[in-house]
Amino acid sequence: MFTLILSRVLFLGLFLLAVYAVQRFWFLRAWSWVGTFSNANWRLGFHAVLIALAGALLATVLYPLFGHGISRLSVGSLNLGKTLATFSRLWLFASFFGFLAVESVGALECVTNIAARLLHHPGAVAGGFSPSRRTFFQYAAALAGGFPFLAATYGFAAGRLRFTVEHVDVPVANLPPQLDGLRIAQLSDIHIGDYMPPREIARAVDMANGLHPDISFVTGDFISGEGDPLDACITELSRLRAPLGVWGCNGNHEIYAGVEDDAERLFREKGMRLLRANSAVVEHNGGRFNLIGVDYQRDHMTSGEPAGPMLHEIEHLIRRDMPNVLLSHNPNSFHRAADLGIELSLAGHTHGGQVKFEIVDHSISPARLISPFVAGLYHLPMKMNGGSVQKAALYVNRGLGTLGFPVRLGVPPEITLLTLRRA
Repeated sequence: MFTLILSRVLFLGLFLLAVYAVQRFWFLRAWSWVGTFSNANWRLGFHAVLIALAGALLATVLYPLFGHGISRLSVGSLNLGKTLATFSRLWLFASFFGFLAVESVGALECVTNIAARLLHHPGAVAGGFSPSRRTFFQYAAALAGGFPFLAATYGFAAGRLRFTVEHVDVPVANLPPQLDGLRIAQLSDIHIGDYMPPREIARAVDMANGLHPDISFVTGDFISGEGDPLDACITELSRLRAPLGVWGCNGNHEIYAGVEDDAERLFREKGMRLLRANSAVVEHNGGRFNLIGVDYQRDHMTSGEPAGPMLHEIEHLIRRDMPNVLLSHNPNSFHRAADLGIELSLAGHTHGGQVKFEIVDHSISPARLISPFVAGLYHLPMKMNGGSVQKAALYVNRGLGTLGFPVRLGVPPEITLLTLRRA
């Protein structure tokens, strides 16, 4: 436990150090630029503005420590706190990538100057310096540094609410012929709050209903934190329509906020069912499958020594006379699920990273820091009784909402229609 606490403190320290370095980079450049103004009053005024903005940014970075009170600040009809928090989050996101872009251009300029000096380029003066090359890199740095700010604006204004329907055929081991073609609608990671109002959840629900699924699943994270309107979220989700019902499981944010029992109660009151280390047999066209649900399965984020392996509380629920479908918010439970012989797992949690970059046919996503199962369909070997080996399947939904930074770039929010197929 001491090692875990130490690693968390170290991670927090490195994060704050990175934030400080990036903000210092931009602040000093802005301060120097203002210093070039010829009018002393303008210099004084803009320097004061920079100091005020730095203070506001610091306050919003630390505002969770103050009980999120800043988000409730208002001036007339303007929610000043929310506006300030939104601006700060977008700035932190864009300034980090802008910093990397500018420094990359600077490093490239340094390399070209060294190369020019070594090659004695005729356009260079002493030290390999070339005025024209310097001008080129100044413009390149401005362009590269400005792009993340434009991208963040797009990701906030459009990307985060551009709901996408994904149609996925999922081969399932041991699937009875009667269940071939069963249609499942999956929603995940709603995160109701300032950036995911009830009207947007209602729009996603309408889109899911328009797919005419046989059964609907919601795989956790209805809220982001304590005080978020859990009731309003589940009320909107209760409008989901499917002949075989609406089922769900808790995510990590229900656990953190201490509302996992409330979520279960609200599901029940709204005519749905939240599975928490229990199961139900679902029948369709004469075929049956065993539906299992669990609360968030802790791995590297556990606060102490684990009581046992993941999914240890459902080992007795697994059936061998029909396929098993598991609702587990954390996709990292997939290895254990495959070992236990669970044919299909459905998860969320990663948000697909919210941001994805394509570099030389490789996708780079922050979600890879927490899971190898970022988004989409995955398979692992699954040993069956008698020694035969088949494949277990996992589908990871990219989720609807956002967390931390209200931005999505290259990772649109997702409503999934899964069609089961015989493997």
